[in-house]
Amino acid sequence: MTEAPPSIIYALVARGTTILAEHSTRSGNYNKVVNRILEKIPPQDGRLSYVFERHYFHYLVSDGIIFLCMADEAFGRRIPFAFLEDIKNRFFSMFDQKGKTAGAYAMNAAFSRELENQMVYYSNNENADRIRRVHKKIDEVKDIMVTNIEKVLERGEKIEILVDKTEELNRESLNFKKKSTQLKRAMWWKNVKLMIAIGLIIIVVIYIIVAIACKGPSLPACRSSNDSPTHPPTLAPTFYPTEFPTTITPTLSPTSPVFTTAPSSIPTPSSTDVPTISPV
Repeated sequence: MTEAPPSIIYALVARGTTILAEHSTRSGNYNKVVNRILEKIPPQDGRLSYVFERHYFHYLVSDGIIFLCMADEAFGRRIPFAFLEDIKNRFFSMFDQKGKTAGAYAMNAAFSRELENQMVYYSNNENADRIRRVHKKIDEVKDIMVTNIEKVLERGEKIEILVDKTEELNRESLNFKKKSTQLKRAMWWKNVKLMIAIGLIIIVVIYIIVAIACKGPSLPACRSSNDSPTHPPTLAPTFYPTEFPTTITPTLSPTSPVFTTAPSSIPTPSSTDVPTISPV
């Protein structure tokens, strides 16, 4: 028994979990799987595919109406979604907004035949795939145009980013210059404080050495030799005895001889009488 070629097996139109129309080319328990899928489909417009064993369930939501089909795994996704797009256009052209209020299977009699015809066409007719190829090429051209526009926009964004980065680099350079100046001042003050500290340490070391040499922190040994003032040596006055000549005035007559007493000679001081200089 040869396997059937890949095709669209099942299709339906629904509003939420309410099926409006459906058609199937093979027998099976599709309803059980379909009902579970319909419960999970959100009401917002979109498209998605579910995998169940070797089959794919593709759906398309438009204006609250769900268009769903089941196809073989080998059938791909391009043709099933093209089929759903075609079914959507045909449904709205036939029923407009009636599907939003219609009951279950209210449109099955009128639209089931349309589902069957399009399922056969998209499953077997090669022209259907060629049309899809043309549409695909058109979509690719659109994608390329959009991509090129996005690249241009990205370049613009990159230019803006470069401008922003240039301004940021300028701010960072100013901040770096400011911080370097502050660091330079801080290092200068640090060197000054270090030199002052070294000077104080040297002074303290010198003081400690002097204190040790002078036998105490108050320097008593060095002070005792410096308390008495130093004066230049003075010569003690030496008095030498002098004898003044005595004049004897005779009371004799003028004819009497005059006697004079010669002055005594001044004694020459000896070497023992010379004053000596001694420190006080």
